[in-house]
Amino acid sequence: MIDFAYRTSNDYLEAKEKATDNPEAFWNEVAITFDWHKPWVKVLEYDFHKPSVKWFLGGKLNITENCLDRHLKTQPNQTAIIFEPNDLSEAAQRISYKELHSRVCQAANMLKANGAKKGDRICIYMPMVPELAIAVLACARIGAIHSVVFAGFSASALATRINDADCKMLLTADGGYRGNKVTPLKAIADEALTQCASITHCIVLKRTGQNIAWNTIDLWWHEEIEKVTNNCPAEIMDSEDPLFILYTSGSTGTPKGMVHSCGGYMVYTAFSFQNVFQYQKGDVYWCTADIGWITGHSYIIYGPLAVGATTLMFEGVPSYPDYDRFWEVCAKHKVNQFYTAPTAIRALQKHPSELVSKHDLSSLKVLGSVGEPINEEAWHWYDEHVGKKKCPIVDTWWQTETGGILITSLAGVTPQKPTYATLPMPGVQVVLLDNEGNEIEAEAEGILAIKHPWPSIARTIWGNHERYKNVYFSAYPGYYFPGDGALRDAQGNYRITGRVDDVVIVSGHNLGTAPIENALNEHESVVESAVVGFPHDVKGNALYAFVITNDIIDDEEALVDALRAIVAKTIGPIAKPDCIQVVSGLPKTRSGKIMRRILRKIAADQLDNMGDISTLLNPEIVEEIIKNKP
Repeated sequence: MIDFAYRTSNDYLEAKEKATDNPEAFWNEVAITFDWHKPWVKVLEYDFHKPSVKWFLGGKLNITENCLDRHLKTQPNQTAIIFEPNDLSEAAQRISYKELHSRVCQAANMLKANGAKKGDRICIYMPMVPELAIAVLACARIGAIHSVVFAGFSASALATRINDADCKMLLTADGGYRGNKVTPLKAIADEALTQCASITHCIVLKRTGQNIAWNTIDLWWHEEIEKVTNNCPAEIMDSEDPLFILYTSGSTGTPKGMVHSCGGYMVYTAFSFQNVFQYQKGDVYWCTADIGWITGHSYIIYGPLAVGATTLMFEGVPSYPDYDRFWEVCAKHKVNQFYTAPTAIRALQKHPSELVSKHDLSSLKVLGSVGEPINEEAWHWYDEHVGKKKCPIVDTWWQTETGGILITSLAGVTPQKPTYATLPMPGVQVVLLDNEGNEIEAEAEGILAIKHPWPSIARTIWGNHERYKNVYFSAYPGYYFPGDGALRDAQGNYRITGRVDDVVIVSGHNLGTAPIENALNEHESVVESAVVGFPHDVKGNALYAFVITNDIIDDEEALVDALRAIVAKTIGPIAKPDCIQVVSGLPKTRSGKIMRRILRKIAADQLDNMGDISTLLNPEIVEEIIKNKP
């Protein structure tokens, strides 16, 4: 196992000082612990104004050799992946590094045999089974760029992502188990592919055995895998070659395909994984996320495997067959590090604490939180009932765009503070800005920004570098702007205060409001809509839609049902608004801009501080919306 963790507060303080004084020397020291075919000639070259960021220039590697091959020399029989299926009746699987290496190489050869090559984009739309992780690593093995699409997304959302990246191949499954439901993944994929001319092969994993339609481009995974050997030398990649594209919601209608590179991403995910969770040899680590999100990429697959860890993959949901499933799995596999979302914690908190206490959780050493800031009540419940007040809680702040955790405590090494992400990782230079872009010192509240690159920063938006510049680097020139506000206490701890743009975090997932509004506006009765977030005691935030119709609606309930169905079909069930209110107008400025600030206050019932509405084009509409609020 590779170990570059700081185990004491002094180690951390020394690393932080070194990383601040000389970032290039610091990251050079971390990067040389990995296997490279050719060393880099320069550690870093960047310009945040262009923007352009390059790490380990000229370095040659393959990330799968660092996640698999190098561990064969020291721990071939160490468990790499534990797979916990959805149904209790199905046995768990333990896959060693030796077996994982063999299966990845075989899958890589399967891809090559069907025409995939270096630089091709391969879309993966699969359930949370070992073959999903194997597919990701197989793409990386041959230098193909993987684009994983969450298996809860609709056919329309899948097609949009396939077409944006011009993907050549789709990897999917007949279906997927999720609690007591079976998702018809192949049927959804078939619908998507009617709009996708670039796909030449669709390889289908048999998971559920359900009846599926069969098309001329379809191939069975189990049949194709038998045709090839498990000997597949890794493609040598440049440090800056793209590793994967992962789509995240934007404030405009089209999703953003964030591009992560091979070298810097590998170095930072491994470094952050081991330090944040204080992973030690023999530990069992479990991140409950889906690989369809960045958390699954960085902290189920690449980060843990790069250091030789044992990582657990879970196919199911926390409520099936009962609300103690997480704790049953922790006890069953003697989990040491447990990383989940505040949404899950809040949902489980509502059920009797006996569901937790009846399981032996004594193996737990570290708890983690990801996706959104964790509220204080949930933090204390997590600490008391799950961690028994003996497990540090790492409240991690990061994004799809950042590739890895940027602000967090290090478990048991640096101080934790409920509701605070706390301190930046060594090598991450966080600042607070005022509205004019000036840095604010000491204890303050402002706009979160980062003034120096870290290795796993996304390099661009696929096919649209101008958008990358406009979204992340134009608002505050010379800084990376993540779209969040924050406050900083006297000790330098950061607390994230929420989005300052038109993105709402629902159940830990970034949802752009524009695509949801576009979907609502597709309905023949809708003239215009506005979607905002409002606090929700389980999801953190929920979505509230205000819609203007072109006529009086006789059956509002039927309209609401139809609108929710459109959003679910266009984007996915996760984006369905919790509340839809039909209104005669929306509060607008004289230039026609919708005043979402006012709508957010109405949705959240914060009616005592509406601010000045006299400058609105139609101030009377505010009172009307409040009066008719359901």
